[in-house]
Amino acid sequence: MFASMANAWKIPELRTKLIFTAAMIVIYRLGAHIPVPGVNVKAIEDLIQQGQAGVLGFLNLFSGGALTRFAVFALGIMPYITASIIMQLLTMAFPSLKELAREGEAGQQKITQYTRYLTVALALAQAVGYTMLFRQQGALPDFTAVNFYMIVITLTAGTTLLMWIGELITQHGIGNGISLLIYASIVSGLIPSISKFRTMSLVSIVIFAIIALIVIVGIVLVQEGQRRIPIQYAKRQIGRKMTTGGSTYLPLNINMAGVIPVIFASAILMFPPTLAQFFPYEFMKSFAQFLNPNSPAFLVLLALLIIGFTYFYTAVQFDPVERANDLKKHGGFIPGIRPGKPTAHYLDRVLTRLTLPGAIFLAAIAVLPNVIIAARSDITIYFGGTSVLIVVGVALQTLKQMESQLLMRHYEGFLK
Repeated sequence: MFASMANAWKIPELRTKLIFTAAMIVIYRLGAHIPVPGVNVKAIEDLIQQGQAGVLGFLNLFSGGALTRFAVFALGIMPYITASIIMQLLTMAFPSLKELAREGEAGQQKITQYTRYLTVALALAQAVGYTMLFRQQGALPDFTAVNFYMIVITLTAGTTLLMWIGELITQHGIGNGISLLIYASIVSGLIPSISKFRTMSLVSIVIFAIIALIVIVGIVLVQEGQRRIPIQYAKRQIGRKMTTGGSTYLPLNINMAGVIPVIFASAILMFPPTLAQFFPYEFMKSFAQFLNPNSPAFLVLLALLIIGFTYFYTAVQFDPVERANDLKKHGGFIPGIRPGKPTAHYLDRVLTRLTLPGAIFLAAIAVLPNVIIAARSDITIYFGGTSVLIVVGVALQTLKQMESQLLMRHYEGFLK
């Protein structure tokens, strides 16, 4: 592992990407510690601490603690995640957007632009909501129209800047920029959470260590597991040349969607309680309590949404009909399966059966640690199943990208 890191540092291109990614994350963490103007940070910290197990605590997790300080990046990257979910759903629902997505890079750029506009709109709405909420809690002592305008614009600009930073990391750095920003937010709470071991009994520490080890190993196994479909290519004549046939395989991952379903499901479930926090009505407070991150209703809905989003995102990522047509066009076929529609039906059936255990595993990993920790009241560690899924999944994806860079230059990679 350390030799591979040394090899990665020797490659100028990869070294530049690593330095750029690290610099962007440093900028992100710096913005998470700069509060917006005119805010009583102590009052907000007390409010977050009172609701640490609730919605605000959960949102504070994904903002890397920036919400506690009501910092420039207090909204985090969640408005962009929510906008991406909405745009993907709209793409599946409206034929015009679906046609736009099929136009290749040009169409994808237009959809990305629409996602950016929607992100700004959602960030503006959330900024107004948070500002009004914290004003009700006495966290904005000098509340004027000018201060209100400055706070809302600062928070909205912070989210827009984060969206740009994430895209820059994806283009010029290592890994997926948005995922890495969420990863940095979660990992930033690791050091403060270590101090909580002092309040836990030895039995709870052992239980926590065993659960963490099982979860991490399970995530790695499922993320790396795949079904290999054999592909045979027939001899073809192209011009005056006769191409030789050959055999290869089509890899179908058990969890083709990665950690995206977990992020999507968490964002969906956080949206209604967040709205409930902004309106001091009794029925809205009851709704927020109903979807408390540690409540049974929240965990059940989280599991169901993860399973649903796993199938949805897998369908977006892999189109059996398109893949079958590509195989037929290039003279490839699955032994024992006729080309064309039979191949598409076969791939769809295999992918559906393969996705089920992966989706159930994702849901179980996201929910079970919360259930076990709830059973042991003295386990107060910062990370839950959702956090571990995101951290391990993003780390694996980033290492794979570095692996491909190393293998291109004949170095041994990280994952052997």
